[in-house]
Amino acid sequence: MTEENEMILLMKELVAKVKNLEQAVYNKDNLLMKSGYVVVDTPTPHTTQQSGISGDSIAKMEWEDIHKIVDGMG
Repeated sequence: MTEENEMILLMKELVAKVKNLEQAVYNKDNLLMKSGYVVVDTPTPHTTQQSGISGDSIAKMEWEDIHKIVDGMG
């Protein structure tokens, strides 16, 4: 029974901490939002294919050509 009580107390503490964190995040005078730690709209990354390398052309390459391309990208 003692272990069960400890688990209940632990759950209560965790719930209290989560509630405090929610209040801090959603507070109107929130310092986290103002300092930039919480971001509502994050930029989405996009990639553009800069070289016309296709899987077919890679299959026809030698290993040293592939290593040169990889070194050029890095």
